[in-house]
Amino acid sequence: MSFRDLGLSEQTIKAIDEFGISEPTTVQADVIPAILEGRDIFTIAPTRCGKTMSYVLPLLDIINAKKAKNILIITANSQMAVKTSDCLAIFNKYHEINGAAVKEGEGNIADESNVIIGAPDLLVDVVDNAKVDLSKVDILVVDDINLIKKNKQLENLEKILALLPSEKQNIVYTNRRSKETQDILSKILKAPEEIKIDKTKEQEVDSSVKSTNTNCKSKPINTSVIDEEVVALASKLKSFGGKVPQFILTKGIIAESEEK
Repeated sequence: MSFRDLGLSEQTIKAIDEFGISEPTTVQADVIPAILEGRDIFTIAPTRCGKTMSYVLPLLDIINAKKAKNILIITANSQMAVKTSDCLAIFNKYHEINGAAVKEGEGNIADESNVIIGAPDLLVDVVDNAKVDLSKVDILVVDDINLIKKNKQLENLEKILALLPSEKQNIVYTNRRSKETQDILSKILKAPEEIKIDKTKEQEVDSSVKSTNTNCKSKPINTSVIDEEVVALASKLKSFGGKVPQFILTKGIIAESEEK
């Protein structure tokens, strides 16, 4: 099976080929078509099976086709937020986006897509400071709810969920089913499609990459600008206002990409 068989755009496929990925992993083959079809999904998948790319790739096409405007990706920690943002940057490479017009103040910024990426504790902070409006989220991704529980962030996750609209697409990942997360899952998902990836598929991502570049990793980020001045930019997180996401949310900062 190829990525083209999954319904991804030629622009995304070109970036995938350039990155050196030969074929989709099991989780990517199962999840990508479901996301593109707009279904709610609950995926149980082990680590290193390619789950980050299983939602990044279809979300890129959804955003660039203007089928969704506001996307919230909740990660278990800041490191995962950085990884997700890097993947978005890498595989967004060949999509035609009018970044120059937006940077020069000539474009209609209201038409640009918002992609907010962060761990629950940071999201609560910026929401409390009225820096981010989550009332119009079209697509929610939670990656990974069991790790969020492990990091003692379920309470903050619930605070964020209470601010989201009821009508949206919900995509939730976990590395294993947990009784402690069942109540909160029932608040997010309504009759989702359940996709379970066998434990034997762990590290499957390594065999699918032709090059030595097995992780999404782009340019280093500049973390020198911190807190209030930068957090104020959270309400304008135009991750697709340029060729690559310009800002990512991490704990205590919004880090600016060195490449503009």
